[in-house]
Amino acid sequence: MADYENPEIPEGINVSPTHPLKDFALLVAGISTLLVVGVLILSLLAGQLTRHIPFAHEQALAASLDRWLPAAPETPVQQQRQQYLQSLADRLTAAMDIPADMPITVHYAPAGTVNAMATLGGHIVVFQGLIDTLPNENALAMVVAHEIAHVRHRHPIVAMGRGFAVMLALSSLTGIGDGSLQRWLVGVGMLPVLSFSRHQEEEADDAALHAMLRRYGHVGEAAAFFEHIARQQPAAGGLPIFDTHPGHAERIARIRDFAARHGDAGNPPVIPLPEFMKDGKAAAGAAGAG
Repeated sequence: MADYENPEIPEGINVSPTHPLKDFALLVAGISTLLVVGVLILSLLAGQLTRHIPFAHEQALAASLDRWLPAAPETPVQQQRQQYLQSLADRLTAAMDIPADMPITVHYAPAGTVNAMATLGGHIVVFQGLIDTLPNENALAMVVAHEIAHVRHRHPIVAMGRGFAVMLALSSLTGIGDGSLQRWLVGVGMLPVLSFSRHQEEEADDAALHAMLRRYGHVGEAAAFFEHIARQQPAAGGLPIFDTHPGHAERIARIRDFAARHGDAGNPPVIPLPEFMKDGKAAAGAAGAG
């Protein structure tokens, strides 16, 4: 019969050499990283899928969420401005590869915000504050063509699809009810300024430059808006790779390079803005075009 021994257990044999909080922190970090990557992948997939939604369905969605759009022009001069903007958009649309079933509707906003935006259903909003910063029609055409290009490439519905996918994922993870998602869709889904990626902004810039070249025969004054913003806003200190929009200096350089490659030299002729387009007041508000 074998002898039975009961040796004394060494002190601390069951104690991990690693602090338990460190193990917990590593576990939380790993799970968080997986969740972030998963949400990012879901967002990208949603963006790709929403790109294929028929434009007629996008228009119907926009019609149900149009409460934030500017009211119809009240005064004769405001009506005249909106008609001019719509006419300019129609002329630019003719110079771009816009499908016949993708109408562009321009809304004039009398506010002093220095901005223009494109959103769902082919709706584009141009603020008076933006117009007051621009020296001529050519500069305005660059901004309007840029917004038309966002519509053409389905950037608004892609941005909304990605945002909705992220909200849905967060709702599932945090237990937020469907009511919160509905409020987001109505209140935030039609954001006054939709956030587009650097690639989308560059794609819209390129399409706008080609439209200007076809319409005017040159791209003179295409950089005017970005030059104005660059003078108003000091260069940010962050790395460009982390910016959602290309830097103003980068955009200006790309426009000038495009102009040089397509024969712009000296001072090409530009078309002045009609007198009724200028408000005569100093533009105020946040600067930036999406």
